[in-house]
Amino acid sequence: MDLRAKLALLADAAKYDASCASSGTEKRDSRQGGLGSTEGMGICHAYAPDGRCISLLKVLLTNACVFDCAYCINRATSNVARARFTVAELVKLTLAFYRRNYIEGLFLSSGIIRSPDYTMEQLIRVARTLREEHGFLGYIHLKTIPEAAPELLAEAGRWADRLSINVELPQVASLKRLAPEKDLPAIGGAMQQLSSRIAEAKEARRTARRAAPPRFAPAGQSTQMIVGADDSDDRRILGKGAELYEKYGLRRVYYSGYSPIPEASSLLPPAPPPLLREHRLYQADWLLRFYGFGTEEILAGGEGGMLDLEIDPKLAWALKHRADFPVDLNSAPRELLLRVPGLGARNVERIVAARQEGRVRLADLARLRVPLRKVAPFLLAPDHRAAPGLLDSPRLRAMLTTPGGFGAQAKPRQLSLFS
Repeated sequence: MDLRAKLALLADAAKYDASCASSGTEKRDSRQGGLGSTEGMGICHAYAPDGRCISLLKVLLTNACVFDCAYCINRATSNVARARFTVAELVKLTLAFYRRNYIEGLFLSSGIIRSPDYTMEQLIRVARTLREEHGFLGYIHLKTIPEAAPELLAEAGRWADRLSINVELPQVASLKRLAPEKDLPAIGGAMQQLSSRIAEAKEARRTARRAAPPRFAPAGQSTQMIVGADDSDDRRILGKGAELYEKYGLRRVYYSGYSPIPEASSLLPPAPPPLLREHRLYQADWLLRFYGFGTEEILAGGEGGMLDLEIDPKLAWALKHRADFPVDLNSAPRELLLRVPGLGARNVERIVAARQEGRVRLADLARLRVPLRKVAPFLLAPDHRAAPGLLDSPRLRAMLTTPGGFGAQAKPRQLSLFS
């Protein structure tokens, strides 16, 4: 199989892994020597068929795998064409794409070949060759294999900007049933090892006086959970995400809606979950990380352990806690402003800063591109008082969501690149 055919096959096989954002690492610039950069300046982005903007060469070393995870298209018993890159081929591709300004870095994962240790060694060789032999300073994200030896995970962090280990499913029972070779406690143990090393490297950089200490995954670690492949509700998924953030200091938890695969196991659902479910989980995850919400507070906006699919989770929470509103734009603490539907974290910081100079009016929010009709029922300002009874009205939800109604927004639809 020639290199072009391998690339087509193994790049397509990598599309199911969502945990590959190139953010949060240290700044490196090749203008002082070397090749590549971790910055986005001058990078021409490619687009996936579904419209997502990507700037990493996202590929598998191989789609052959000795594991037989029921939800994976590359599982051992799957009847798909197989291919495998050599280390030299992957290095050549990465450099060629970078020199053509197609990518800003590499996201590299793999099926398990021979053994976890052997596979991890091959992934590390790609990253080490790029760094040592070619002076590559661009972004590298390696998917690590929790069953691999600790010394291999330690070396992976030396060459990669970010490491990730996919949890896949939040329940031990589900993982045993659908991915019998994987072990959730073992995944947690590997995450803890990475977390400790990342923390040690940060502390060493902070206290270093002369020579720079060895680097270790400066962009941290991330993971992915599949949504809708088992019976886990949003409470269990979001709760697992919160646990991972707290225990291991993860930079991101990615949520990937289950996509039915050819010749799927009877253990899997026949249809995918609603696309909006994945979107709502990302919004809820944002509230956990940046808005001071707890898991149960977020879930209180929905019913039966599931998020409300019709409205975003912050608005859902606010509608069920109307007694906390309206809040005064000029005196409410930052923590309370963060809970106002339509106010983002960055704009809240701007509002708090502006209050030091004078009174902030609702009209001032227009310059920040705040959706005024959405925030208006929940705020008091010198130039604004909501209509009497509006906040308590049983019609408020409909007024905020119905097309043509108060604060209405167009129903979301997937855009096409070619329409």
